[in-house]
Amino acid sequence: MRKAAIVVLILVGTVFCKSDIAASTSALITHVNFMTSTSEFRNHEHPETLDTVASYIDSVFSLYTKQVERQVFGVGDHVYQNVIASFGPTGGERVIIGAHYDVCYDQPGADDNASGVAALLEIAAMLSKESSTLSKRIDLVAFTLEEPPNFRTPNMGSAVHAQSLINQGVEIKVMICLEMLGYYDETPGSQQYPLSILKWLFPDTGNFIAVISNFGSNRFARKIKQGINKTSYVKAIKLAAPSTLQGIDFSDHLNYWGHDYKAVMITDTAFYRNHNYHKTSDIPATLNFAKMTEVVNGIYKASISL
Repeated sequence: MRKAAIVVLILVGTVFCKSDIAASTSALITHVNFMTSTSEFRNHEHPETLDTVASYIDSVFSLYTKQVERQVFGVGDHVYQNVIASFGPTGGERVIIGAHYDVCYDQPGADDNASGVAALLEIAAMLSKESSTLSKRIDLVAFTLEEPPNFRTPNMGSAVHAQSLINQGVEIKVMICLEMLGYYDETPGSQQYPLSILKWLFPDTGNFIAVISNFGSNRFARKIKQGINKTSYVKAIKLAAPSTLQGIDFSDHLNYWGHDYKAVMITDTAFYRNHNYHKTSDIPATLNFAKMTEVVNGIYKASISL
């Protein structure tokens, strides 16, 4: 009986420890604060500042994996870089999780998109605790140059990365884009939509996280939504629609759709909820880090189960 009791305790302890893999709210705050407090705004006009942020991302990734690289490319007279961290097997198809670290002109970009990058860094910390048991390779990619004037051009960091995968013949299961994860509003009517009919189908209160896809990626959006809802108290909703619907391709995932890769975006819906979008008021104090932590936990659990 005593041996049996010990075995039960060990098994219970193992399960309990497994569930202890969770995002740190304090780490998310630290990451967002760093990215929003650089001496110059982290936009395309300040490549040195972008390099500083890239080095920070590299240093955090390097705490959790030895497989960190920088993807360097030139635009005009300047050099820019994506930062990539890999976990799990070296071969086979990959899951890509990405977030852009640059901002739109002169604003701090706490939600857009320090929140997404902070989530990426915490997912790295979580993956490191079970990297040896992952069934597939997961690459975390911090993109540069997502914002105007480079948006929808080949200069986007995600365009460079997606093209490199095509050139190497890499098989991708799905790309997951983290685009603004930190802003929530409990006020009824706070959530807007690109089409008025969507107000009848989805919540009118901006306290959820959205999983967005085109029709071809719908099954992954559904799985991710279900995975988040099993783990997080922040509700996830799913919308699959044509790329012609305003806002559905407003981030880095569009470059993977362009190569017929499956891709989804996870977002707090940006300007359809957050009135600080692309403004100097997009500061850390406007974010709900408790809910953001829950969302990161959900994204992590959903991603490793794909």
